[in-house]
Amino acid sequence: MEPTTPWTLGRPTRSPFAMPGGLSGRLAGRVMLWTNRQQDLLDLLDVHAGERVLEVGYGPGGLIRLLQRTPAQRICGVDPSPQMRDLAARPHRAESATGRIDLRLGTADRTGFGDAEFDCVVSVNNVAIWPDLQAGLSEFHRVTRAGGRVLIAWHGGTRPSRIPRSLALPEDKLAHIEQGLRGLFSGVTRHELATLTIWSAVR
Repeated sequence: MEPTTPWTLGRPTRSPFAMPGGLSGRLAGRVMLWTNRQQDLLDLLDVHAGERVLEVGYGPGGLIRLLQRTPAQRICGVDPSPQMRDLAARPHRAESATGRIDLRLGTADRTGFGDAEFDCVVSVNNVAIWPDLQAGLSEFHRVTRAGGRVLIAWHGGTRPSRIPRSLALPEDKLAHIEQGLRGLFSGVTRHELATLTIWSAVR
């Protein structure tokens, strides 16, 4: 596993949560499924019939499973880990064959999708481990249609359990994310759910 350098740290990390692989990656995937409670986020996302949704950093696929139950026309995702792609895609082979679910390898700053391809782009608990925050936000802007929605979430919220509380970012890092969004999007709003701090914005 190659080390990555998150913008929040400024130094390389080999954390299995940053680039899951091997046994430690499988264990990290299980922890992600256990700790990432995303139904409240899905309610905030408010996916409408016929919309195209992209999740950046889908990990083991917890949100993909929830999105499958929405009326979205197409559900896509990118993640840098081949192991997470295989894990997330396993329950969706039938819908992958029809093209409704399309999970690929990719990163926040290089999704591989076309301009203005999505009605909604969402990222959960990975913005702090992107190597380049601004490049990732610019890519979100590029692939979101005019009037489309962007949601970015990170550990925190009003009632975080022990693990989310330990991963919460300091206020200066949270402000940096918000400032980056305001430079590209309109209607930027910060929401505090039970275990997530979320920004919503409009392209």
